[in-house]
Amino acid sequence: METIAPLWLWIVFVGFVLAALFVDFVVLKKQGAHEVSVKEALNWSLLWVGLSFVFNALFWFAIKNETGSSAIANEKSLEFLTGYLIEKSLAVDNIFVFLLIFTYFAVPPAYQKRVLMIGIIGAIVLRTIMILVGGWLLAQFHWILYVFGAFLILTGVKMWWAAGKEPDLNDNPALKLLRRLMPVSKHYDGEKFWTVENGKKIATPLLMVICLVGLTDVIFAVDSIPAIFAITKDPFIVLTSNVFAILGLRAMFFLLQAAASRFHLLNYGLAVILVFIGTKMMLIDIFKIPVAISLGVVLSILAITMVWSAKTAPNT
Repeated sequence: METIAPLWLWIVFVGFVLAALFVDFVVLKKQGAHEVSVKEALNWSLLWVGLSFVFNALFWFAIKNETGSSAIANEKSLEFLTGYLIEKSLAVDNIFVFLLIFTYFAVPPAYQKRVLMIGIIGAIVLRTIMILVGGWLLAQFHWILYVFGAFLILTGVKMWWAAGKEPDLNDNPALKLLRRLMPVSKHYDGEKFWTVENGKKIATPLLMVICLVGLTDVIFAVDSIPAIFAITKDPFIVLTSNVFAILGLRAMFFLLQAAASRFHLLNYGLAVILVFIGTKMMLIDIFKIPVAISLGVVLSILAITMVWSAKTAPNT
């Protein structure tokens, strides 16, 4: 797997992520279990987005220094930005499912932050593995691009068909499997994952929630990772745009939780984006759609869908 990023930039990226997670965990520990306000979520969201743009600027300077070409640096930083936006957009679908899980299990607001933090770490590890494997497969078997493209188109059609319908966790096979594998208490025990009832150690509902959040992210990663491979095959850009999108997931969850009804049509826009990206991937050997056009299309679809959602939002 070839990448344009120098070794030192990989090291900087790893250090960047570890430092961000450390700060997040320290703040989380000091704050303790508490309900996240909209203002706090907004501030954290702006911080994560800002850090992503700072990293992209560093990436631009690194590529400019490495290649001596501003044109190449512009192209690669635009690939990062497009990939970041796509992953951030598709993460919205994750968030709606997380909302469903938290509502179904009646997770107290004070505990939701810790669940999301653990889920984010798991997502980073799992997606790193999936991206490296996916990059290796693409390098060995070019035709897999067409498989990814067809899969994205089918996923987009399926998402459009399912948009507006309320998913039912009672029929979720993952939940049924987890309940068979472990006895679960009917009550929470603070932020603990295990508790003791009648002298036996059993799982709390919070552990069940953590497992479902992790499984959900794996399922959605299968959709989102092929989407970014349609933008770039550079594993560094694929990985960094994915990770920076995930880092802001917790803050974005609490923002969308407060405004979920205003974005009730967003899944339709995400479905169109998936079909567009899948089509771009299918046409890659015939006509390569420029990254700038891809970015413009994605931004336009999101803007139209969000305005449409705001205009048709139900009164509350």
